Amino acid sequence: MDNWHVVHVASGLLQANIIKGRLETEGIPVRLSYEAAGKIYAITVAGLGEVRILVPQNTTVLAKEILAHSFREEDLDWERR
Repeated sequence: MDNWHVVHVASGLLQANIIKGRLETEGIPVRLSYEAAGKIYAITVAGLGEVRILVPQNTTVLAKEILAHSFREEDLDWERR
């Protein structure tokens, strides 16, 4: 994944896909990177179930700005609920 940078780490695939869709509507390509065991067993503890949201290096700043304006911090941290 050369030249792809993590802009957020989601607490599960559902949250990651929502964020992915938001960025893609702005024309930013997105890749999701996750541990297979977390997806298979829906485990979200000790790093399992975490999904890294990656965008091309040249869109990193824009992607972070979009996320900052699209979601409040508590919206992105679903683990606290």
